Amino acid sequence: MGNLLKVLTCTDLEQEPNFFLDFENAQPTDAEREVWEQVDLVLKDARGVLDELQAYKGAGQEIREAIQNPGDEALQDAAWAAVVHLVGKLKKFYQFSQRLEAALHSLLGPLTSETYDDPTQHLEREQALAKQFAEILHFTLRFDELKMTNPAIQNDFSYYRRTLSRMRINNTPAEGENEVNNEMANRISLFYADATPMLKTLSDSTTKFVSENKNLPIENTTDCLSTMASVCKVMLETPEYRSRFTSEETVSFCLRVMVGVIILYDYVHPVGAFSKSSKIDMKGCIKVLRDQPPNSVEGLLNALRYTTKHLNDESTNKTIKSMLQQQ
Repeated sequence: MGNLLKVLTCTDLEQEPNFFLDFENAQPTDAEREVWEQVDLVLKDARGVLDELQAYKGAGQEIREAIQNPGDEALQDAAWAAVVHLVGKLKKFYQFSQRLEAALHSLLGPLTSETYDDPTQHLEREQALAKQFAEILHFTLRFDELKMTNPAIQNDFSYYRRTLSRMRINNTPAEGENEVNNEMANRISLFYADATPMLKTLSDSTTKFVSENKNLPIENTTDCLSTMASVCKVMLETPEYRSRFTSEETVSFCLRVMVGVIILYDYVHPVGAFSKSSKIDMKGCIKVLRDQPPNSVEGLLNALRYTTKHLNDESTNKTIKSMLQQQ
């Protein structure tokens, strides 16, 4: 077990825990197995969701032709058929976000419990659960990157809702209406209206977890997040640790996880990730991002710039703002 996660040092100056967490090979212990297996079922489907989202082309052409030729029933039918098929996919992605929320709650329970004295011990003894938490964060940021660069998603869903509304007014039977009823359509619409829907799901879910577990100090959750950010930062900035990765993909994974936990921390912690009292070394984390090839991290820098909650607070260090604003 010590081979998977080893406490290496703890600086006196910042009391920042330095870990090497083996994101590539961590396996569940008997104590972790029940939760691990529940979450694993969700994560097994995550890859397929990303593949489907990446392949999502939209019905832009069919919609344009239908709008330009309102009297052509064949074109109206073709656009409707194309959109109904795609809305089924959008519903599937939304429903997966609900499964992801449940999986996150399953992990936060053991990772923030009073079983151990601090998050260091949790991560040392529950490496496989920490790895799954990291995988959820990695999926979330990747999903939102793909969604943000695909305007067809909202265009398709808007057309679906407009056409469905018109069919109801005209008392026209709408094949495919059963796929997404009005209540579901409202929820899906709200989900995709957010620039980063999966990240919002995770942020809301983490905040909900804290509010539902009032007997659990909020620090148990925020310290878990800040410790994970430190783990990632140290592994990325230290050649000795980084050389242990067997794949460059693990570097990308680690960067996404670091940014994901920073954003979650910023939402859950009362004063956020950018204040002086934050337990995350934001300057160090941003420097790690800046040290990567620019094209590989611009999306992650944008996530910090535009999807955090407290960056633009007056209390945020000007140096941190400046580091993020540099192009």
